[in-house]
Parts: sequence; C-alpha cells; structure tokens
Amino acid sequence: MKITLIASLFLFFSISLEAQTIPLPEHPRPDFERVDWVNLNGKWEFEFDSLSKGEAQNWQKGTAKFSKTIHVPFPWGAPLSGVKDEADIAWYQKSITVPESFKNKKSFVTIGASDWETTVWLDGNLLGKHQGGYTPFSFDITSFVKHGSAQKLVIKVDDKRREFTLYGKQGYGNARGIWQTIYLEARGNSYLDYVHFTPDIDQNKVKVSGEIIGGDTKDNVLKIKVKDRLETLTFTVPKGQKMFEFTFDVPNAKLWTLENPHLYDTEVSWGDDVVKTYFAMRKISVTKLPGTDIPYVALNNKPIYLQLTLDQSYHPEGFYTFTTDEFMKNEIQLCKNIGLNGLRTHIKVDVPRKLYWADKLGLLVMADLPNFWGEPDAQAQKESEFTLRQMIRRDYNHPAIFSWIVFNETWGLRTKVKNETTGKVESQYLPKTQNWVASMYYLAKSLDQTRLAEDNSICCGAGHTETDINSWHEYLPGYEWEAHMQKIDKGTYPGSSFHFEKGFTQGNQPMINSECGNVWGYDGSTGDVDWSYDYHRMMNTFRVHPKMSGWLYTEHHDVINEWNGYWRFDRTMKYTGVGDLAKGMTDKDFHSLVYLSNGQDIMHTVKANEEVSVPIFVSVMEDINMVDNVFLVEYSLEGVNQIGNTVKVGEGKLNLPFEPWMQKAFDPLKIKMPETNGVYTLTFTLKDSKGGTVYHKNFVSFVVTDGKLPAGVSIIEKATNAYSDAKWSLKKWEIMGGKKVNGAGNGSFTYTFEGKSVKAKSGYLLMELGAKELFFKDREGSEIKNSDYMLGAKAEPSQNQNSYPMTDEKKFPSNLKVFVNDAFVKTVTLEDDPADHRGILSWHNQLQNRKLSEAGSYGYMVKIPLTNSQIKSLEKTGKLSVKLSVDNGGGLAVYGKEFGRYAFDPSIVLLK
Repeated sequence: MKITLIASLFLFFSISLEAQTIPLPEHPRPDFERVDWVNLNGKWEFEFDSLSKGEAQNWQKGTAKFSKTIHVPFPWGAPLSGVKDEADIAWYQKSITVPESFKNKKSFVTIGASDWETTVWLDGNLLGKHQGGYTPFSFDITSFVKHGSAQKLVIKVDDKRREFTLYGKQGYGNARGIWQTIYLEARGNSYLDYVHFTPDIDQNKVKVSGEIIGGDTKDNVLKIKVKDRLETLTFTVPKGQKMFEFTFDVPNAKLWTLENPHLYDTEVSWGDDVVKTYFAMRKISVTKLPGTDIPYVALNNKPIYLQLTLDQSYHPEGFYTFTTDEFMKNEIQLCKNIGLNGLRTHIKVDVPRKLYWADKLGLLVMADLPNFWGEPDAQAQKESEFTLRQMIRRDYNHPAIFSWIVFNETWGLRTKVKNETTGKVESQYLPKTQNWVASMYYLAKSLDQTRLAEDNSICCGAGHTETDINSWHEYLPGYEWEAHMQKIDKGTYPGSSFHFEKGFTQGNQPMINSECGNVWGYDGSTGDVDWSYDYHRMMNTFRVHPKMSGWLYTEHHDVINEWNGYWRFDRTMKYTGVGDLAKGMTDKDFHSLVYLSNGQDIMHTVKANEEVSVPIFVSVMEDINMVDNVFLVEYSLEGVNQIGNTVKVGEGKLNLPFEPWMQKAFDPLKIKMPETNGVYTLTFTLKDSKGGTVYHKNFVSFVVTDGKLPAGVSIIEKATNAYSDAKWSLKKWEIMGGKKVNGAGNGSFTYTFEGKSVKAKSGYLLMELGAKELFFKDREGSEIKNSDYMLGAKAEPSQNQNSYPMTDEKKFPSNLKVFVNDAFVKTVTLEDDPADHRGILSWHNQLQNRKLSEAGSYGYMVKIPLTNSQIKSLEKTGKLSVKLSVDNGGGLAVYGKEFGRYAFDPSIVLLK
C-alpha cells in the first residue's frame, strides 16, 4: 500500500530520459536566452579523485582515460547520474565542437550550477575557477576555440564539506558537482551581462536596467522589441558607460495575476548581441484587509490571502535536478490544482525553468537563501552575501517571486560561547549576528525594492530583527491551534516585541505562519500519517483569525524522512477521502477564498436527540460581487447508524448577509441529532443566493451515543478483543485497549456471538474490517535512534511510533474468508489498509498527549446476510461462531465502535 517501488520508478525515468536524447534539452534560462547555443548535457567521461592527484597527473589536458560515465546534469551520487557517491572530488571531460555559427562572436561555456569549487579547462587551457553551489557562471573560451573541430572540455569539481558553504538540506540527496544544464553560447563582442525589468503598474511604465560588458558598439543603441507592440524601442547609451537605465510606457497594461499570468515576451539587442527574455506588469506591496487595519501582502494593490506550501524541490532519483521540463511544470500545476496560490522553495535556489513555469502558470514563490551549518564567521557571511547577490541578480525578472528569505530558523546563526555563570558552552544567537542578519535584510532591499524581504523565518525561540514579513513557524496537533492563535493575535500589534529580538519591535508588517502542519507537532514527529484531519482542524481555525494574513504548510511532497507531503516523493497521489464524507467536497475546498468554518473541532460526541449548536464563521478573501449581497447556505445531516444503514436525518437552508471581504461570525446553527447511535456528518454548501455558484463545501461530524435501536431491530455485539480464538503467522496485537485488533500475515480471528435471535425473520453479520500490513514500527527492534534528519538521516516511512501510512495509489489487499459455524460463507476482498480523513473515529478518540496510535486508520463495512438455518441455530443454541480467515498474507484489522469509520462493534443485527 505505502512503499514506492524505487526500481520501477528508476526504470520509468530512465525510459523518459532516453526518449529525449539528452536530459533537459530545453534552454535553461527562458528569462535570458540567446539564439546561438549548444546544450552539453548528456554523457560525460567521469572519474573520482579522492586524493586530489588529478592536476599533478595532468588530467586537465584531457588525455587521461576516465573509467566512468556520468549523465550530466544529474549530481554524482544521484541514481540518474549513473555513478555512486564515492569521493568529494571528481572530474568530467567531454569532446565538444563549437559551431561555425559562433564565428565573429564571443564564445562562452556556462554552467547553470555546480557545487562547490569548479575549475574548467579547454584543451588544457585554464578558463577559470568558480566557488559557490547555486548560481550560474560563465568562462570566455573565445581565444581557444577551433570552430568546427573537436576539442576537449575538462571540469574538476571539489565538493568537500566546508562548514561555511551553503549546504542547505542536501542531506535529502547531495547536489554534488554539476547539477544544472551546461551549455555553449555565442554572445556579441560587446554583450549584455544582465537585463532587469522593474514594472510600475500605477504609472503604466517599466524601467529597464542592465550592464554591458565589452565596451561600445557602432551606434551604442539599445533596442527593445516587446511582442505584440509594433514599434521597436531604442535608447542610446553614452559612450564608455557600462550601466544603463531607461523607462518606457506600457499603455493598457495587461497585469500579471494568478488567474491570468500575462508575460510580455521581449527581445533586447545591443549591437550583434540579442537576448530573448520577458517581463510582467505586476506589483508586490502591503495593504490593509478592507474594513480593517490588518496588513496583508498585496498583488497589484489588492490584498492576497497567502496559501502556500513548503517545497523541498527534490527529486527521488535526480536529487536537486529534475528529470524533464514537463516534471517541473507539473510541480507548479499540482499546487494550482488544489487551490494553493504559492510555494516556498526551501533552502535551495531553484532551477530557472521551474521558476519560469511559476511565472507562466501563475503561482507565487517565496525564495530562500540556502543556509550553512557551521557558525556565522567571516567565510560564512561572505558566502551568504555572494549567493544572495547572485540569486537576486539571476531571478530578478521572475514575477512569481514575491519575497526573499535570507535565513531560516536561525540555522547557522548561533555561536558557541562560554556561559560565565554556569561555565558551560552554549550556542547563542549573539547581538552582533543579529545585526549582521539585519544588514542582510537591507542588502536584499537594496538589490530589489520591488519585493518583500525577510530576515529570518523564525522558529524555536529566536525572533526577527528587520523584516517586511512578521512570520513564524509552529507545528501543532490539530486540537491545539485555537489556543495558539489566540496567543498570536494578542501578541501582534505595532510596537510589540513578541517574536522579535531585543532591540527590535514589530512595525505594521503582514503576519503569516510560514511553516505549519502536524508533522513536528507530535513527540518525535508523525512519520507517515494522514495529513488531512489535523489539516482540516488547522484550516478551520486559521480562517476565524484573519489577523494572520496567510499560512504555509509543510509540505508539497514527501522527502526521505518527512512524509507529510500533499503528494508522495515520486509525486503519486495520496487520498484524503473528504469527498466520501461530504459529497462533492475536494481537497481544494480547504483552500477556498470564500470559506465557511465551524471552528477547530470537526467532530463531537453528542447524545441522541440532543439539539446541537454549530458555529458558523464566513471568511471572504477576495473581492467578489454579489447582486443581492446574500449567501445561500444549504446543509444536510446524514450518516451511518450502528446497524450499518445510511440515513438522511435532515436538511435545510440559511440566508446570510454578504459584505465584500467580510470576516464574520454568525449565529450558530441549531440542529437536532438522530435517535440512533452512529456517525453523522453535517455538510455545508455555501452558494450565491440563486444557487448557481458554489463557493465552498465543509463539514463537521458527530458521534451519537445513548440512542435507541430502530423498532424491530436487535443486535448482538462483541468487543474487538473479545475473540474466542486468534492465530497469526507474523503478529497479533490490539490498539488503545482493544478499540482495534490487528493480525498480520496469515491467520484468523474467531468470534463467538452469544444471545437469542428472538424470533428474527432475517439478520446479517456487520463488521468494519481492513487489511493489515505489518508496518516497520510494529516489528521488533524498529526503534528510531537519535538522528539528524536535516543532514540526511533516514528512517522507514512507517518506522515512527506515531505513524500509520496514508492511503495512496499503492494498495495492500487481503483476501478474507468468512466461516459461520465452521461452514464457509463468503470471500471478501479487503482492498487496502487505509488511513485518511475517513478514519474519523480513529482520529477523534486519540488521547491528547502529543502521541498518535494508528490515527486515521479504518476499514470497510462488511455486511453478510445470515441464512434461516444460521438464525435458527442461534435461536436454539444461543451462540453463533464467526471465523475471519486470511491466507494470502494480507492480514486483518478488526475495528470497534470507537475506532475506524463506523460506530459499531462486530455485530449480529437481527430483524423481526
């Protein structure tokens, strides 16, 4: 059910790569592309140099015979590279041919990114050396080129661990050596080093700025051709001037929005150097949520409620490097499919083509500077400053990027010092480091005043210094969010020192949660568990606290030791099952800009026939227009009772007054519960007054107790752990005092039901049953040792004691054979061992102690009619034996009335 087959995945990606001849054949920079270029991705000769003897042995000349072949641009050690990670230093060499079309121009070799120290030679001639791991660099090869003839390009990369380098979270898979496209490029003899566009939507203007390398041209005219614009814009650059800056009008500007992300394709010419690029008319600023004094991030002067996800931006077989352009496009589309409006590329300067797809499809991006893991010494500061400058320089034209995040959770910012009071050495976030962090914020702002900048995405006791966003991280169980949000609301106001370091205070910044979820909210983290139930509680809570202007969930996809992604590491689906609980609801409803919330608690235990008050809060985070300013709310209460019947209890409608951007609590809905025990779901559908447009669906569930059975019905129940016999080949155990029992492997549970049939005319066996996989956590010796996950420690997805792997595309079926009074009755296929939102009782009855016990797990309703002879036997003997047997290794889980999906124990239901 849960474990992806890596071999199959590797085969799939290998076939995909073969189909496109070379990996990633597209130009790597749609935002800065020249016509004359040659992609050098593909097979390169390769050799490790663990003793660093290559230069002494003249490997740079290109005559040495290398024993391995690597697939560039996959980092060495990544499965798709074709080589293992055997050393810190390695060499690449390849025979290249510079085309005749490059004649009379300058020729360069450009490497998109290589970690960390990269030295390049052509035919033994040293071209240069670069230090850094995330941004592109080029070397001029013009003086050594033999057009149309084969030449040997040799590259040495030294990726020894250095405490000051920006290692980030490469423990998920090292970005060793070349990990972005390498290519040849012809530029003009005087050429454009960079071109930046700064839009001003308020004035319908764009400022274009850049730098020229190589001196003047014949006429020193910069030409700009914007697609769909008839005239070519021309600007004269004064003789001898390297830097330029001009402004031009954009009449009737088409704005870049999330719904219509318009890009202006542009061609910039300087003499014989021509660059294809693009820009967008969009504005990032801060404004107030209408009707309030609450600051929000604004896109094009309108507040935007940020609904983001943390994107580790990793690939299981390519690590930092994605397999195809289509894969990168899909990363963005996945977010949009579920209603997210942005992502945060985490501790990685992301690949330009992925940023291009965010631009093209309309998704906001928070861009992180990767961190170092040593102390904030001079070398670390220099490396950070260099990379920040380079990433902003490279990515300035991407309209999707709305903020730069300089540091994360104070990683690398603590210094070991001796505590004079205790005599112990401690790691402290020193005032001088805080001042440097503040200076890095100001550096980002000096380089780019069109975006927001964040000093430190804070967590774990550290605070902000200078920042445009008042962000904070918190991972909590779903039941703790309301109390925490009240604390956050209370501490957020201009002048507050809450979440800020000493000497710094809050201004009027937008306040957002920039990392959240349940993954680190339970002791020792969750492992692989259903993300959706706690998420539902969290979303409901967030929407009744509009002082928080957005949130960021951890995370987009699973990685090697975190399994809380919306999708698996290979990007296959996980299933929440919300549509089975509330008809028509999808995961996208969690992110609706118009949202009806019933508060944090999404399940309640109530009495039969009790009148229940259900909170109603409507949050509108967009400027919709309503003709009559009225919302129609349709509601329906239905569920499955304790005899396994689906029952519709009641339905109704409400009219709620609408105001644009409203954040409003309405009078609670009072609704009467049914008289029979069971699990019932109250579904809300929020529409316009005519019922034509559905804005949102949500639900709250109830466990009804102390009820009575329908007339003419009696039941004989057995607790799940009250079996008369049990034999299992691998393991047998019970959960939470017998609320659920498990048998793994082959074996059986036998239940002896005792009671009279009281002249029943018919009856049936009723049980909730599922397959049962023997997860890693349930095996002997499976305890997780103390490990540093950030630096690459691994664990099995189901190894954490809190885990119960979420329902996904891989199934774990069990073939169940049912015997009544030793006679075979039926074979039932139990499709899976699932865990998701549908396991509402398994979530609802968890102890609130920051530990989980098979949360979200559930089974399938199994109803098997009893024959007349079986009913007569029960009436005569007062007993009925039921044996549940498995022989295909699929195991069996038996759920009781307080666990799983349905509120009944194993039962015999008798009807008069």
